[in-house]
Amino acid sequence: MTRVLPGTAHPRTGAPTGAGLRGTARITARADGDGTTRLPVLDGEGPFALRRIRSHGDRARVCMVGAMSAPLGGDRLGIEVTVEPGAALGITAAAATVALPGRTPGHATYDVRLTVADGARLDWLPEPLISAAGSDLRMTTTVELAPTARLVLREEQVLGRSGERPGTLRSRLTVRRAGRTLLDQETAYGPGVPGWDTSAVLYGRRAVGQLLVVEPEFDAKPVEVRLLGDADERGGAGAGQAVLAPLTGPAALATAVAPDALRLRRLLDEAARGVAAG
Repeated sequence: MTRVLPGTAHPRTGAPTGAGLRGTARITARADGDGTTRLPVLDGEGPFALRRIRSHGDRARVCMVGAMSAPLGGDRLGIEVTVEPGAALGITAAAATVALPGRTPGHATYDVRLTVADGARLDWLPEPLISAAGSDLRMTTTVELAPTARLVLREEQVLGRSGERPGTLRSRLTVRRAGRTLLDQETAYGPGVPGWDTSAVLYGRRAVGQLLVVEPEFDAKPVEVRLLGDADERGGAGAGQAVLAPLTGPAALATAVAPDALRLRRLLDEAARGVAAG
């Protein structure tokens, strides 16, 4: 798919186009009777190219590859993932997603919808989202979990490329389990957002992220609260730090801030090990 500018004709229909690019990726995972997972739907359009990669055990795996620069101002992008009963799916990305300013006015939207059925598991582990200077992105992630579904979800956001100021980034994550809200949070950073870079919020750090693990076994044995990172660095403005805590649900949530993407990933990896160790 080619990017079409507003006021021009669509290359296939000849009709006038609106502002920005529209594109949705759709993935469905289905369990086979032999214990493996297949992908009856693997459909990417716009900037999304989807590649099936080597499976890990019974888990099918998909890598998202960017086919063009996106999201830009005015773009409307989405990802829809459905993991059917008993299936297991892991999704990653080949590179970071970079939100950029566009030639069309207005903000871009990036909507992710994840649905995980009973007995199914989804590992949603994309690469970081980078909010480049001049960009304006509204991102939503909505997760619907069945009572016995399992989820590992990582979000990483980098505010500005090296040596530049960030764009405006507004993000909302909503997770529901068995129809009840497990987590609903909204964040906003960048120009026009008061206080985001103060000592009460990021205190000069430019990388933020979280790791959410939903596991039915946590009902019997919740994760213990712990601080993550080097204890000698937790007080400084340039240091990374994180906290891992249980959620009623059952789930565990690690929230981290760091000066850069590398140290952010290290903190979230430490959180993942902490969850695995119980």
